[in-house]
Formats: sequence, structure tokens, C-alpha cells
Amino acid sequence: MKTKLLFLFLAIASINEIHSQTTIPVYDNVLFYDGYAGLVDQPVAPGVTRLRNDLFTTKLSTAQLDLMGSTLQLSVLITAACDNYDRIGNVNLVLVPKGDLSYDTNTAQKIEMGRFITPFMNKNISPTSVPYTFNVDNVAKILKDSAINTAYDFWVELEVFGVPYAAQTQVAGCSGRTDVFYGKLDFITNTDTAMTDNAFLLPLNFKKNLNNYEAAATDILGETQRTINYTLTSAVDNAKYYLITSNHGANSGGEEYNRRFHFIYHNDVQVLLYKPGEPTCEPYRVYNTQGNGIYGPTPRTNAQWQSFSNWCPGAVIPIRTVALGNLAAGNHAFKIRVPAAVFVDAQGYFPVSLYLQGDDTNLAVNGFTTYSYDLYPNPTVNVVQVKATEAILSYELFDVQGRVLIAANHHDADLKLDLSGHSKGIYFLRMHFEKGSNTEKIIKE
Repeated sequence: MKTKLLFLFLAIASINEIHSQTTIPVYDNVLFYDGYAGLVDQPVAPGVTRLRNDLFTTKLSTAQLDLMGSTLQLSVLITAACDNYDRIGNVNLVLVPKGDLSYDTNTAQKIEMGRFITPFMNKNISPTSVPYTFNVDNVAKILKDSAINTAYDFWVELEVFGVPYAAQTQVAGCSGRTDVFYGKLDFITNTDTAMTDNAFLLPLNFKKNLNNYEAAATDILGETQRTINYTLTSAVDNAKYYLITSNHGANSGGEEYNRRFHFIYHNDVQVLLYKPGEPTCEPYRVYNTQGNGIYGPTPRTNAQWQSFSNWCPGAVIPIRTVALGNLAAGNHAFKIRVPAAVFVDAQGYFPVSLYLQGDDTNLAVNGFTTYSYDLYPNPTVNVVQVKATEAILSYELFDVQGRVLIAANHHDADLKLDLSGHSKGIYFLRMHFEKGSNTEKIIKE
């Protein structure tokens, strides 16, 4: 009996250890200000930078990354200050070349990890905070990939746009104030800290507007459609699109209150069809404490909510995942269409975020080869050399966006490639031999 009880105790302890979690603090109640105003001069915590009144950034430390396991949850808490309207917020992961002390948020490589909508909150009425949770296990694999870690530092942005003007007259204690929300962000992960080495990540679109009236927002004026073309320099296994969309612009003709079918295509084949919106917004009524919102004094039926609401104030926006299977090297295209969208008088927009993630095969595209080569040093500061057992007939150097940076004929078994004119980051060198082609990932420090 004692043996059985001991075994049971150990089994329970083992299960608890497997499911134990670690909380990694990232932001602790940062204060956002009027998104339309100039940058405020207010103190922030050490290691935190206010890029705009609606945007903070901080670099994940080695200690934080060492705690990261194979699962990841984003826990966001937004607390009311002096904005009593529903606003958009999001959490972004930024890939910054290793060692850089800052970056330009407008041009940096980034992905949107999660998007949410604040409720209509009055800071004087409880509850004054609303929680948001995102399960993003796929991002844990990015954060644990040794090659990506060698090339990049990871910065995390917390973004919440707010405007205080209505609250200044409608909320007691907000007269003359320009602060709008407090924000808190934690990562929650498990205790499994095993490294991975085959993550493939390709940022494709970050919060770029989709509509039918701006040339930069649509393929063709008059059509709510966007196509994103990209090139894979080598095959990617278990590829998936991660897509976030939400409809904005109420006013008199925007699309915020119109549910429309969204058609998603990969290489011109439809892979997803959805209408935004939840069955009901009633579970979030408790957070909407200010009477200027869309809730009204009495509950609405599910049918009433579904007749107009694309999202609920106080809720997360879904991260839609599209499994693509194994993708071959070459050209590919993502396309989103919302053909029924009207945008009366050029009102409204859909911010679209998209990235591709999978397993980096880094293998010969033509199967097994009878040649071999050495590539060194890798990582490198400037120069990479290749010594092969047979001639390299030609080669191309690609960046992570699939753009060709160098393409040349060679006809020599030795190759010396100078990367001094290129910024730090990850590149792909594709070499063509008589018996096949190989692609190698190069990290420039």
C-alpha cells in the first residue's frame, strides 16, 4: 500500500510540474495619453520607452527569454483613466537587429500578436479594469529559436489609442486631463524551456488599412481587396497564416456596424470564409460602465447583436489561423476580399495584420545531393565563405522578405560573399550546383 501511495504522490507531483506556469512581467500599469496630441513628457519605468502617447516599447531581457517555455499566453489588463469610448489596442513583437539600442517603429519588422477593443468605461464606476487573454503558443517557438535569437533582439510594444475630450466633460474628475488608459502586460508560460531551432517567420502585413477608396489600401480602386505577394527561398513545412482583421469607422457610413463576409485566398484558392463578430456582446456588458456606449439600458438578443456588431467593446479580436500544409520554394500570394463593403463617403477602414509561420526545412529542394560544402563563419560580421566539392554555377542572396539582393553566375567551387553593405539580420543564400540547389540561412551580426 505504501508503495502505491508513493507512486500516486509522485505521479501527481509530476503532473503538477508539467502544468506549472511562470508569469513574466513586461509592462506594469504604463499610462497612455491623448493619441492626437504631441508626445508628453512624463516619467516611465526603467527599460520602457514611450514612442508615442499611444505606444510603449521594451526589450525582452535574456533572463525573461530564459524563462520562456513552449507555451505562451498574453495577459493584458486595461484600466480606465479619462477616455470613456471604445478604442483599439494591440500587442506587437518587434524583431530588431542584435545589439541595436533603438529602432524606427514605422519601418521595423514586426508582427501583431494580439488585438483588443476597450469598453466604454467610467473610471468612477466599478469594474474599472478589463482583462484580455491571448493564447499564442506559436510565438513561443519564435522566441525560443536559437538562430532568430542570434540575429535579433525581441522588443514588445503595447499600443492603446485613446482620446480624452468626451470624458473631460462627461466623467467626474477628468476635466483638463489628457491621460486615457493604464496598461499592464504579462507573459504566462510553462516551465519547459527546451530550445527549438527550426522556426520560420515571415512578417507580411502590419495593421495596413484595407478599404476601397485609397490607392495604397486596395488592389483596385472601388474594390475592397488586397493581394500580398511573397517569395519563399526554400520550402516551409507546416505553414500557417496568422490573420487579424477588424472593421472600424462608425460615423455615417463606415463599416464598423456592418457584418460582411471576408474571403481569404492562398495562391488564388479560397482557404477561409468568415463574418466578424461574436454571437452576443452581453458577457462584456459589465465592463461598459459609461452610458454613452452601444449597450443601452437593457440586454439585447443574440439576433440583435448579430445584426450590427462586428466586435464587442471589452473583447479580444480573434487571431484567425489558416493551415497551408507544406509550401514549396517559390512565389506565393495571400489575398483578402470583402466585396460587400461600401465605405459610404470614404468612411472606415479594416486594419489587416498577417504573418506566415512554419518549420524552416533548410534542405535541398531537389532531394538528396552528392555534393557537399562548408559555409563559414556563420554567424558572421561581414564576409561569408563557401568551399564546395563542385562548382557553384550561380547563387542568389535573399532577405527575410524574399527580395533578391544579389544574383550572380559563378562557376567556381569557392565563393566569398561580402555582407558589409547590408544591415544585421537573417539572410538566405541559395546556391545552384549541377546536381541540385541548396539554401542556407546566414546570420549577420
